[in-house]
Amino acid sequence: MDALEIARWQFGITTVYHFMMVPLTIGLGLVVAVIQTAWHRTGKPEYLRMTKFWGKLFLINFIMGVATGIVQEFQFGMAWSEYSRFVGDVFGAPLALEALLAFFVESTFLGLWIFGWKQLKPGIHLACLWIAVVGSVFSAYFIIVANSWMQHPVGVEMIDGRPVMTDAWAVFTNNTALVAVPHTLFGALAVAGGFLLGIAWYHLWRRRRDGVDTVGADGKVVPGEAGDIPGRDKNDHKVWIRSLRIGAVVAMISFAGTALTGDLQGKLMFEQQPMKMAAAEAACHDGTGFSVLSIGNLGSQNCDDIVALIEVPGILSYLAKGDFTTEVQGVNSLLPQYKEAYGTHLPDNPIYGERAGQEIDYLPVMEVTYWGFRMMIGFGGLAALAALVALWLTRNGTVPESRWLMRLAVFGILAPFGANAAGWIFTEMGRQPFVVAPNPDPNGIDQVFMFTAAAVSPGVTAGELLASLITLTAIYAVLLVVEVKLLVKYIRGGVVSAMPELVHAPVDENEDATPGPGGQGGGKSADDVLAFAY
Repeated sequence: MDALEIARWQFGITTVYHFMMVPLTIGLGLVVAVIQTAWHRTGKPEYLRMTKFWGKLFLINFIMGVATGIVQEFQFGMAWSEYSRFVGDVFGAPLALEALLAFFVESTFLGLWIFGWKQLKPGIHLACLWIAVVGSVFSAYFIIVANSWMQHPVGVEMIDGRPVMTDAWAVFTNNTALVAVPHTLFGALAVAGGFLLGIAWYHLWRRRRDGVDTVGADGKVVPGEAGDIPGRDKNDHKVWIRSLRIGAVVAMISFAGTALTGDLQGKLMFEQQPMKMAAAEAACHDGTGFSVLSIGNLGSQNCDDIVALIEVPGILSYLAKGDFTTEVQGVNSLLPQYKEAYGTHLPDNPIYGERAGQEIDYLPVMEVTYWGFRMMIGFGGLAALAALVALWLTRNGTVPESRWLMRLAVFGILAPFGANAAGWIFTEMGRQPFVVAPNPDPNGIDQVFMFTAAAVSPGVTAGELLASLITLTAIYAVLLVVEVKLLVKYIRGGVVSAMPELVHAPVDENEDATPGPGGQGGGKSADDVLAFAY
């Protein structure tokens, strides 16, 4: 058992799991805020229903995200203490701002939104949600600032072997972070768009299956009502068709945004981490061609084993330099440069443990970088294509009766999640063998780097790390079951699951939907604040 490898698996599993909640929280929060704004401006009952239904799912995901994110901070001290010592002076500012400013603001105003449905004035209640959502965006920004410094260290000087921050502005305006932030936000919106589309499709299909909605001779939907089922009325149809179309539009816009920002991010990576991008393209030799499909010996770190089966000339040059003719250095050209700049063997230092003096492998695991890069693009493209098809198929106001199309739409929710996860795995594993990648800067700042082998806590044994890995994985598996069961329960329950007043105290829909002084949607409906929250 190797302590370093187990520590990496532990951090990878917990981080990827946590990040499943993060994009949905950010993206769905933004969508819910826009929907509530639409209700506040128009008073239409379907927007109120949409706000409460999607808001309920947003809250479930938010709380699970908080629970799973707590572990990340502890790992820095328990499994990665040497890394924490190295980056502590730089990370102190962005992580403190994330916790003390962004997260506290986010949590406080989200609490006011949850419990303030009838206690706050409508405008103030809406403002609370917007402040919470903006807080989540800033929270993501501060985290990405810290991560981007690991990818491209700036604004520091090396003092006694440690980077000390000398220019906070450079750290917070790191060009790597300024591109990564919008890329991450568009990715989060893509997740939210797919989430809305899949769930709304399911409910529209159920209405077709149960005969609530029919299709007229002109091919257009005729919304109906199920008198024996509370909330299954014409406004319910409006909830799902508008949710579906909003989700589809958000998904397509988000894919365009991720493509544009991803192109900028790729060009920066070619400058800052050329080995990562060469490995992502399986570009063993200098050239201009982009590999559509390459094969090689599984597990081999010999680049000469790679064979490009399908290659498009000029595309790699465009991704790297913005033209179609400039040759891009491949792995075989980069390896000697890395060895000359950073050494051929790890230093003979106790901090490296048993790895001291070992030869350094500067080539990332190409199966991960190559396929991770393509999965990120492929899943994102599939989600956008599905959104376009969904808009066309629902142009008459409902979905087809096909069960397999419904299942495809529901399973399609996972595609943007897969794109986000693949992107982060590629970004982090492509940086190896560095935990803080060197910055090829002409001013000499390139000596700010740290090998992953030096980052793990020296006093922690492989057995202790394995025990914590098994424990955390088991706990996270339980939390996954809890979240999925909660989400499925409230998704199947539909709007009524988030608005019990539709069952317990039926009122005139228009009266209930009109904001009034001292509360929203008040009128004669029952006080459902605790039911909505819990």
